[in-house]
Amino acid sequence: MNEKPLTTRFRPDGETLTLNEYRKTGGYQALAKVLKSMSQAEVVEVVKESCLRGRGGAGFPTGLKWAATGDEGRHPKYFVVDADEMEPGAFKDRLLMEGDPHQLIEGIVIGAYATQAEFSIIFIRWEYAEAQKRLRHAIGEAYGNNLLGKNILGSGFSHDLHLHVSAGRYICGEGGALLDSLEGKRAIPRYRMPRSTEVGLWGRPTITNNVETVCNVPHIVNNGAQWYKSLSRSVDGGTKIYGVSGRVKRPGAWELPMGTTVRELLEEYAGGMRDGFRFRGLLPGGASTDFLIEEHLDAKMDFDSLQPFGSRLGTGTMIVLDDRTCPVGMLHNLEQFFAQESCGWCTPCREGLPWTAAILKAMEEGQGRPEDLERLKLHTVYLGLGNTFCALAPGAMEPLQSALKYFHEDFERHITEKRCPWR
Repeated sequence: MNEKPLTTRFRPDGETLTLNEYRKTGGYQALAKVLKSMSQAEVVEVVKESCLRGRGGAGFPTGLKWAATGDEGRHPKYFVVDADEMEPGAFKDRLLMEGDPHQLIEGIVIGAYATQAEFSIIFIRWEYAEAQKRLRHAIGEAYGNNLLGKNILGSGFSHDLHLHVSAGRYICGEGGALLDSLEGKRAIPRYRMPRSTEVGLWGRPTITNNVETVCNVPHIVNNGAQWYKSLSRSVDGGTKIYGVSGRVKRPGAWELPMGTTVRELLEEYAGGMRDGFRFRGLLPGGASTDFLIEEHLDAKMDFDSLQPFGSRLGTGTMIVLDDRTCPVGMLHNLEQFFAQESCGWCTPCREGLPWTAAILKAMEEGQGRPEDLERLKLHTVYLGLGNTFCALAPGAMEPLQSALKYFHEDFERHITEKRCPWR
């Protein structure tokens, strides 16, 4: 059976599949199977058994999330797909939407059926113009062939799908802020209770999943939970779209078994460092994860294996730091991004992130002071988990706290030499 289900249909010329091409390769067979022979509970159960975990970064079990909407009769229900993808270093969802949009649509309709949702929305960032164009065309094809709309495939199940182009804010990757944005409000994280599966979009039960997560669903339905788990090298089911950016020989993205090691990704698939550059470290899952260094290269890239090393999988898209790039300058760039993207709702994030960025900027300009190192350490505590309204600021502190640990001498040189040594 296919060991790379998510990308197997990608055309070599980079163009998207038409509906007919998608169907010739087995497309929409999973949807037909679900609508004709499976109950909602059976679909949820097979997704549970598959050990599919959310690919947006948090890694919450998808089947458990779907089951949380219950069957209390509160309608309408909504199925929302997060395609905002503004994590620096991440580009996997764009590849999936551009390469095989019908795969996403089929997964959405199956997910909507399983959760009894009447409406679904793809929340996409405005910069993804090509993905928008291809999705609109595919959605039109689906409506024209009774794969969306009323009485889909004669099953009695009806479902409508809308593509919502957002203004593009990093905070919209947080579930509550995304829902507020859809409602036309300022994008601000919501209180954790009640959960969006109970009170979500316009006060109705709402499921929010990442693009990559949803794209796995048709393959799980077609081939079964055990097949999906067999694709993985870890307890987490399936494959993963891993990415590598930075000064490597072959930057890009690859669909590989969940649990592929950091070393395999860096050396085998990305080809190692470019000639004349030496590896210093990497952020394994985008900008809001902790650095890993040489001693961690044999760690598995899955949700649990990176935790003992103080990091996490995140989006699974690595950002590599080389020996000619200033780690302080890199951190300043990242913290400035997070400061700009803060919604400003809570004081630690609103005030602490610009302060952090200002300290790093001063270091880069040769104006750093010895006490700045202690201030940065304090920020990693005061902006950490439990002290902010959402995870934006704690995520911003992850690369900083690990950089202070692994590249402490680089910070000190900026202060003692009163300049950036890389300039």
